[in-house]
Amino acid sequence: MTSRKRRLPGELVFVLVALLFALTALWQSYRIAGLASWSSPGAVPMLAALVMVVAAIRIALTASRRPPPAQVPGVTRAAAFAQALLPRAVVAFTLLIVLYMFALDPLGFVVSSFLFLVAGMWVLGSRRLVHNVVVSALSLAAIYVVFQTAFSVVLPGVLGAC
Repeated sequence: MTSRKRRLPGELVFVLVALLFALTALWQSYRIAGLASWSSPGAVPMLAALVMVVAAIRIALTASRRPPPAQVPGVTRAAAFAQALLPRAVVAFTLLIVLYMFALDPLGFVVSSFLFLVAGMWVLGSRRLVHNVVVSALSLAAIYVVFQTAFSVVLPGVLGAC
């Protein structure tokens, strides 16, 4: 006896929201230049949005044919959806990105990026602090050298170049 794969909690709603987003992107990209020509400014965004619409429709149809998720006693559908969609590591890393954005201006690129790299590795599971510090420092040094010398990009807050 084969059992059909069940939908994930909130999967169908999520896909329908993605379809709505794709349709909005298609409309907005059409508003750029309409269907004037293949080389118009809106052609590539319209193509990308059209691919998103087709993919979202296909995924929605596939998901709607599968049986609904099993209901775990004592867990609401919203809680099951949040747990499936937003694991703790994803939430923590998202908060870390927001903190990084706010730290860039007062601390500068080098310090805030170093702290972000060390904390990011910690959040993603590496508990070797010395290893995280060394890898972050070497990575940041490589980024600094490449962008400052090879590309001549002025990094914010680096040596007074704000």
